[in-house]
Amino acid sequence: MTEHTPVQLDRRRALAATGVAAAAVVTVAACDTYGANDNASAASDNGAKQDKQQGAELATTGEVPVGGGVIKGDTVITQPTAGNYQGFSSTCTHLGCKVAEVSNGKINCKCHNSSFNLDGSVAGGPAPRALDARAIRVEGDSILAG
Repeated sequence: MTEHTPVQLDRRRALAATGVAAAAVVTVAACDTYGANDNASAASDNGAKQDKQQGAELATTGEVPVGGGVIKGDTVITQPTAGNYQGFSSTCTHLGCKVAEVSNGKINCKCHNSSFNLDGSVAGGPAPRALDARAIRVEGDSILAG
């Protein structure tokens, strides 16, 4: 039969172990909430901005190419087919970065390489869902918020 000898820690080792454990807890807590508050505040900010911009001109129809789009502030405006304009939030649904460009028929986020189709649906991850729709309307040659 083997006998168990208790392990004795000196104060220095005990303090170091406590520091490592505390750092691990802080890291896990930070990872667990990374982007959560940003996304919530981004969502409320985007809603507030959208309300303030109601009726504001975002772009002209001539600025939005057929089969492409433009980013105007916090709104992405696309024209998948001639005369079909769609609006989306410019906030990526992965971790809340702003999408960077519309090119080659895709809306691209450079933060983690998510991409979206011109209808806002996910073309490539890690984005978990489509871009949030934004209400836009066309009046003459103007594309307006709301």
